[in-house]
Amino acid sequence: MFYFIGLGLGDAKDITVKGLEIIQKCNRVYLEAYTSILTVGKDKLEEYYGRELILADRDMVEQEADDILKGANVNDVAFLVVGDPFGATTHSDLVLRAVNAGIPYRVIHNASILNAVGCCGLQLYNFGETVSIVFWTDTWRPESFYDKIKKNRNMGMHTLCLLDIKVKEQSMENLIRGRKIYEPPRYMTVCQAAEQLLEIVQNRRERGEELAITEETICVGLARVGAEDQAIYTGTLRQLVSCDLGAPLHSMIVAGHLHPLEVEMLRLSAAPEALQDLQMTDSSTYIS
Repeated sequence: MFYFIGLGLGDAKDITVKGLEIIQKCNRVYLEAYTSILTVGKDKLEEYYGRELILADRDMVEQEADDILKGANVNDVAFLVVGDPFGATTHSDLVLRAVNAGIPYRVIHNASILNAVGCCGLQLYNFGETVSIVFWTDTWRPESFYDKIKKNRNMGMHTLCLLDIKVKEQSMENLIRGRKIYEPPRYMTVCQAAEQLLEIVQNRRERGEELAITEETICVGLARVGAEDQAIYTGTLRQLVSCDLGAPLHSMIVAGHLHPLEVEMLRLSAAPEALQDLQMTDSSTYIS
């Protein structure tokens, strides 16, 4: 059997009992190490699970998937994923590869940012399409995620923004020269995401477009959701540019229509200067 096992959001103890029992009986156990991170390292997981873990980076998962699946038709092999196994499309590819190879698989689910984001007080069924915000470069500054936020806002829906993670990335020079030299890991912060979004807002304003959001749009910054030191900050998009939520991982929400109950919940994490922007509204009012 090939097992896809979710690890949850926080530390080693977030594994489910079912997942832990399976890990301890498997012949090989892989730890996916590039779509997200836990607040603890590989050594802590190995200590708690009582098993050696094989780190599976992007290159291994995307280029050596057959090696990961090898022998799973006669032995038990586990593939561990931070959050829930289907939080990234890469893992659907592994499922299809297993099926095509005639290997039976089983999924052990766990909490992920996609449901734990409700900790901020916004109701999960009021979220639209999730978007990813990537690090800009000097030559690549995509704005497509803004259009998805606009679509959600037009329907009154909130938008969860997953922020970029750069792990085991190569510089263009090292990539061209074929040198296995990697850049230090980088994790996008809420303030960096807010800065990029504000620049897009200004670009669209200069083009004369009708804006989906402004500098005063209510947003929520989240960090280390599920950990004991998780942080939540509610404020305007402009205010999020100067917030410091500490260590990764960070996520951001662009609010849509706010129900009065959601407003009251957001007040619990609102910056003092943002409280005036969180006035109670009736069911036909949008906060912009």
